[in-house]
Amino acid sequence: MGLWSRALLLFRSKTTAAMDREEDPRETLDYAYAQQQELLRKVRQGLIEVATSKRQLELQTRQIQAKIPQLEDQARRALDAGREDLARTSLQRRETALEEIGDLQRQVTEVAQEEARLTQTEQALGARIEEFRSRRKTLAARYTAAEAQVRANEALTGVSGELAELGMALGRAEEKTDRMQARAAALDAFIDPTSLGLPGGPDDVEHELRKLTSERAVESQLAALKLERSARDRPLISGG
Repeated sequence: MGLWSRALLLFRSKTTAAMDREEDPRETLDYAYAQQQELLRKVRQGLIEVATSKRQLELQTRQIQAKIPQLEDQARRALDAGREDLARTSLQRRETALEEIGDLQRQVTEVAQEEARLTQTEQALGARIEEFRSRRKTLAARYTAAEAQVRANEALTGVSGELAELGMALGRAEEKTDRMQARAAALDAFIDPTSLGLPGGPDDVEHELRKLTSERAVESQLAALKLERSARDRPLISGG
């Protein structure tokens, strides 16, 4: 080994020893625990936002559903007044409302799935954080005890500074291993994150098909209303 290589190796060993003396595993554990708590807070905030979005979609669905009977009654009254054009307009609005209800129900289903996933994530993360908290206390107590033991041994037996640095290095290696395990556990819940997306709009062909289906539904409803009106007027004609 050349002179430069030996000097570089010595520098690295001294630097590592100095860093080991400066680092306190208890502070690092406290920081890791605070970071996990912040992550759990963000998950819970996301869960609240998703639940709020689901309630808003459900409210919109109920509001539109309440309009369906009103539009049907409107069509009947327009036909009774001899305004077939108004009756057709009301039935067209009814079909549009039904399509909106279908879209909203699909969105509610998607948001409910996202809410369930976040709920599971929150529970799993909370359990991991609680486990880490217990291990953190244990490791901190072990480190404090080991530190006191090292100091006592140094005072009683005159342990050299090199041996003390070795003990600190071992404690640091154990702390880093536990911190990495805690980080992996915290991130494990988010291996397959998915973002909430809404379905895209139909293409031109699909739009025309839906329009044709809606028009047929309107004509069918109009014919049914005419039959209903005819059946209602027939007893009056027979009585005359």
